[in-house]
Amino acid sequence: MEENLAQHFRVDEMPIIEEINGWIAQATDQYRPILTGFLNPRQRYIAETLINQNDELSVRSFGGYEAAELQRMLLFPAYYQPQDNDFQLQVLQIKYPQKFAELHHRQVLGTLLSQGIERATFGDIITDGAQWQVIVQANLADFFITQIDKIASVRVSLVPEELDAVLIPISDWESINTTVSSLRLDVVIAGAFNYSRNRVKTLIEGQKIRVNWADVTKPDYPVALHDMISVRHGGRIRLSSIEGTTKKDKIRVTFSIVTAK
Repeated sequence: MEENLAQHFRVDEMPIIEEINGWIAQATDQYRPILTGFLNPRQRYIAETLINQNDELSVRSFGGYEAAELQRMLLFPAYYQPQDNDFQLQVLQIKYPQKFAELHHRQVLGTLLSQGIERATFGDIITDGAQWQVIVQANLADFFITQIDKIASVRVSLVPEELDAVLIPISDWESINTTVSSLRLDVVIAGAFNYSRNRVKTLIEGQKIRVNWADVTKPDYPVALHDMISVRHGGRIRLSSIEGTTKKDKIRVTFSIVTAK
């Protein structure tokens, strides 16, 4: 069964598949809930596919608010009734002098990653246009609070907030339905952003493209359902659905797109 499932995923996804199978075995053998770190949409899709093969387990995801991009997953046996606090999330408000300074997502992300911790330890970085928050694993909240006092050149402090005080983030996502000749990375980006293939090739070779937060330098890299593609200075693309083919063998897809401002 595992071999058949593995055929549906990419070679570079084998490490996360092995990790997910470990969680499944742990939850099944110990007959208790298992909580993961923050997972991106593609990782959660893989996890749900694998967990759904196991009749003894259920799964729920939560990232602090309904449409969170990064969420922790809870694998649990049938007897267990999960609650929001099982996900052990902490909202941290980023306090800074709003009248005199401006923060950007990339600056906040860069500062968090510079602490030498794994990306799976914190979730979405969100803003309502003025305020900023980051959602982190509760057991690491004190670490973030004590270690981070500056983002870029701006003095900041991180202040814990209750989960019900999470911001309603600004959403710039737009949905488009279109067709592409294949699900190669260069074809997908060209189709979503109306770029020429040569422009996309230059971006990929120049290491300006990331898929699920990892650098990708191959134009023929296969894009899969729920992948998140980041194009530096261009925006982001999520492959939301694949809806069959046309009579001319084009692939019908739905992209969710954010264009960089």
